Amino acid sequence: MMRRTIGEGLPMPRSSKESGIGEFGGAPVYADWGGSATSLPLYWLYEAAQSSLGPARALADAGKLYFKNPANPIAHTDWGRKVSALCEVFERATRRYGKPEFGLPTTLARGERVEVTEKRVWSRPFCDLVHFERNRRANARKQPNLVIVAPMSGHYATLLRGTVEAMLPDHEVYITDWTDARMVPLSDGAFDLDDYIDYLISIFRFLKGDCHVMAVCQPAVPVLAAIARMEAENDPYVPRSMTLMGGPIDTRENPTAVNDLAHERGLDWFRRNVITIVPWPNPGLMRQVYPGFLQLTGFVSMNLDRHVTAHTEFFNHLVDGDGDNAGKHREFYDEYLAVMDLTAEFYLQTVDTVFIRHALPKGEMTHRGKPVDCSKITRCALMTVEGERDDISGVGQTKAAHKLCSNLSDDKRVHYLQERVGHYGVFNGSRFRSEIAPRIHDFILSNEPGLARPAKAAKTAEPARLDEPKGPADDLTKIAGVGPKLQKLLNEEGIFHFWQIARLDGPEREALDAKMTPPGRIARDKWVEQASDLARSD
Repeated sequence: MMRRTIGEGLPMPRSSKESGIGEFGGAPVYADWGGSATSLPLYWLYEAAQSSLGPARALADAGKLYFKNPANPIAHTDWGRKVSALCEVFERATRRYGKPEFGLPTTLARGERVEVTEKRVWSRPFCDLVHFERNRRANARKQPNLVIVAPMSGHYATLLRGTVEAMLPDHEVYITDWTDARMVPLSDGAFDLDDYIDYLISIFRFLKGDCHVMAVCQPAVPVLAAIARMEAENDPYVPRSMTLMGGPIDTRENPTAVNDLAHERGLDWFRRNVITIVPWPNPGLMRQVYPGFLQLTGFVSMNLDRHVTAHTEFFNHLVDGDGDNAGKHREFYDEYLAVMDLTAEFYLQTVDTVFIRHALPKGEMTHRGKPVDCSKITRCALMTVEGERDDISGVGQTKAAHKLCSNLSDDKRVHYLQERVGHYGVFNGSRFRSEIAPRIHDFILSNEPGLARPAKAAKTAEPARLDEPKGPADDLTKIAGVGPKLQKLLNEEGIFHFWQIARLDGPEREALDAKMTPPGRIARDKWVEQASDLARSD
């Protein structure tokens, strides 16, 4: 039996037996992480509490229906509405929330509403690759394949529903749908950070490298590591580009409370206090995990007053008959309270590698005993996205990937900092849809063979910027989204004609965009395409 040490005094048993993935040898079969007299019974007590509350929840659910029934005269009284509301609040506050649905039955594809079908196209014990297959016309032009790597950090992949929805119109979207560890039998083996990287490499090979990758938060490190290992082995199926969003590449940069906690506690504290064992009757009986309910307890305790206020307002909305606001509360908490367990070996190895030892930026990270050297990356383009107000992955932590990928050419890299958004705003919400997603789409297109849309060169070798217009200046306000103020700004930048805007390349667009408030106008309003059409019509 081989042994490998992760963190001081924490041996990790290894075996030559193959893991559940099948393609990679040397994966762990099972790791005894120990625990403590305090942590081990936690899950069993939680299950006992859930079981004991079952009859009370059933009674509350029946009471809600009884006092909400319009045939019941009491339902039309203030007292009846309060009892019904109280029953629903109690039932929702004590239930175990299952995995939500993505709920994306249709999308727009080139202005046409088409059906979307979720199909599992690749499967392993701890992950399924789900393809959102769009029912497009047979002769429709091919669009880039995009693999969204969802975080394995306690919530389900459905947390990225908004991300998927925003990218669906212009991409063939796939997502990693991670499995709740308590649902995986112990016989399927263990799952650690090395296995995570194995899964990603297997997915990229399954798609034969015809894909682009988007890693949201935690997966930024394993995605970067997987591609570095593939590049080092000269693997022909390296993805064409990777977009890392709010990820902890180097947590020494602008450390947050999350980073400080890992340093203060140390790995042994996490092992003794948060690792427990899955109890009966779950399929993963006796598997050692970091349970989702502990993760959720941490989430809720950080903003307890906010959650108490939200449930108080929910009660009042129900009493007042405000169905819209009550529905928004249900929708949010159905997602927020749905959590999954993580295997102990994955959780502890991630904490140690990423947050305590900073192994990747220090050049000390390994995968299956081989070094993870990001300087080997030369073919896969890199885009990093950060949020100005991110309090989980601080500003600069994701951008650090550019320094590590030292041999990647400048035309294959871009960094974008989104103003006025926190961690979740990096991959969801209005600013993501209007300002971040268009930039990612443009970046993907610029690295997709046969689909890039470079501006057509002008017939004459005119410079991109001019000291004065060549003949009469064009009325740039004919471009939707350009008003008198922006036209003045463009003129000050030496841009007077439609053909100049049509010839703007990626770096020029980025530089020009940075001088506008808010940024993102050029891609969002399709200035280049509009200017090309106007230049031809002139």
